[in-house]
Amino acid sequence: MKHYVITISRTCGSGGSYVGEELKKKLGVKLYEQDILQLASEDSGISLDLFARSDEELKSNPIFHFTRYIYSGDLIPPTDSDFTSEENLFNYQAKVLKELAEKESYIVIGRCADFVLEGLTELIRVFIYADKSDRIRTESSRLSISEKAAENRIEKVDKKRDTHYEYFTGKKRTDMNNYDICLNTSVLSYDKCADVIIDYMKVKGVL
Repeated sequence: MKHYVITISRTCGSGGSYVGEELKKKLGVKLYEQDILQLASEDSGISLDLFARSDEELKSNPIFHFTRYIYSGDLIPPTDSDFTSEENLFNYQAKVLKELAEKESYIVIGRCADFVLEGLTELIRVFIYADKSDRIRTESSRLSISEKAAENRIEKVDKKRDTHYEYFTGKKRTDMNNYDICLNTSVLSYDKCADVIIDYMKVKGVL
C-alpha cells in the first residue's frame, strides 16, 4: 500500500497549522510539526535541546545568509566533528521524514518537507498564505500582543523561515512553483482549505 504525505509550508499568521489540524481530523492521519525534533533526537542520539536550539536560534546565524548547504540525503557520522552541526541536525530530521513516509500517511508542517520528500509519488505540497492585515490580527489575538508587535513578529519569523528554506534547498520558500496547491486563508476558512486539498487528492487519485 502506498502512503501519501501532505506537506504544509506557510506564512506566519496564515493558519497553516490550523489547516493541518483540519486535515488530520478529516483524514485520520498523524500531523507532525515540532515532534519531528523528538523523533530525530531519538534516531540520532543527539540531545533534543540541540535540535530545539537549532530550530529556534541558529537560523539567525550569519552563516545562513552567506552560504548554502543544499540537502542531498547524506548523514555525517558520529566520529566526525560536524556530527552535531546545524546541517546534520537537518539531515536527521529529513531522514525521519523519509522513513515515516515508508510506514504511514501523514501531514507535516514546515521542515522543508516539500523539498526533502521530492520524488515521492504520493506527495501533496501545500502553501498557505493570507493578507498581511489578517495575519497581523490573527497573531495579535493568538498571542495577546499589540498589532505592531504582531507585525514585527510576522516579519521576523517569515525572514527566518525564508533564510532557513533557501539555505537547505537553494529555492525561495514563497515561490508558488514549489507547490501543488496555494491557498489564501483570507478568502477560505481553514475547514474549506482542508476540503480543497482533499478534493485535489481525489482528483490526483491519492484518495
